[in-house]
Amino acid sequence: MLADPVLRLGVQGRGAVARLLLDQAAAGNLEAQARLGQALLDGHGIGQDAALALRWFRIAASAGHLGALNMVGRCLELGWGCAPDLPGAARHYQAAAERSLDWGQYNYANLLSQGRGVNKNMPQALAWYQRAADSGHAKAMNLVGRFHEEGWVVPQNLAVAFEWFQRAALAGDFRGQCSYATMLIGQGRREEAVQWLTRATRTATPAFLQTIRQAVHRLDWLGYGPVLRAIDQRLSQV
Repeated sequence: MLADPVLRLGVQGRGAVARLLLDQAAAGNLEAQARLGQALLDGHGIGQDAALALRWFRIAASAGHLGALNMVGRCLELGWGCAPDLPGAARHYQAAAERSLDWGQYNYANLLSQGRGVNKNMPQALAWYQRAADSGHAKAMNLVGRFHEEGWVVPQNLAVAFEWFQRAALAGDFRGQCSYATMLIGQGRREEAVQWLTRATRTATPAFLQTIRQAVHRLDWLGYGPVLRAIDQRLSQV
């Protein structure tokens, strides 16, 4: 029997879950506060309210919840429940990154690589992507691969890029799967590439699915038919 009501999340209906979260959040449970913020942001089991979500993320973050600290950064970056504040987002991401949260490291690296909210600094961006990737963050793995593929900051090294793309693909990142497939195509391993592109269609965003479709059409090989069918099936479900 689960004694802590927060541990019963997912066992009861969404309405009941929201009530449990509210009770536990009000009682000072940090995990409940962070989850309540996410529920409010997504509108899951409770009315969607981005401004209130941000308030709960701030409460949990101020008490030391790293995921909530990162989510305050996301809200500030994207203007969820507030006016966009890129420098503020960078400060929150950096704080989460320095406390070893992989998502904080990844998000902070994104701002550093783009010069958004902070001065552009590609060496620092790579360092943070690397730390996140070493922690198992799949999206960061793909970006480390990109640095080595393009020769950003480091000497171009396609063999190292290939290894990172493979790791990202195996970890489930759809962009990593496409990056890995692209390198497989360059090696003449088209059948393997088709398998990875097909896997990528399962989790890729609709916009990225269109990118895959355009790339496959440019390749002009009949063997990519399974990829196109997988894209059409996925888009029909969105």
